[in-house]
Amino acid sequence: MDKTILQEYIDACELIRETEEDIRKLRRKKQTVIQTNVKGSNPEFPYQEQHFRIQGTAFTYVEDSRLRMGEKLLEERKSRAEEIKHQVEEWMLTIPMRMQRVIRFKFFQCMTWEEVAVRMGRKVTADSVKKEFYRFMEEK
Repeated sequence: MDKTILQEYIDACELIRETEEDIRKLRRKKQTVIQTNVKGSNPEFPYQEQHFRIQGTAFTYVEDSRLRMGEKLLEERKSRAEEIKHQVEEWMLTIPMRMQRVIRFKFFQCMTWEEVAVRMGRKVTADSVKKEFYRFMEEK
């Protein structure tokens, strides 16, 4: 596991969130129902006026097929991003807790090395945390 996978983790988390929103938008579009009332009369005697309520969707069969295909593609994209996220989370459990904190602060919370050093405490400097991280990543 290298540094690039950590960046992919952040992108995967964002992609999951964005994809879920896209899926919600698609589903809302599919659920759009148009209603109207119309008047008519019996075509034969007695000509009685009648009222009818008509409901339907605002899109055609072809558009419905496209929406279904789009939703399928979004679900696949989400699945792949969740797979990357899961791999990184499993890897994080195998590394020392100190390094888990450093990675979480630096990459997941987008802190600077100085901010990471402050959060780590114990008179740690930004350079020492940075070197510790790079040494750890060279070993892996």
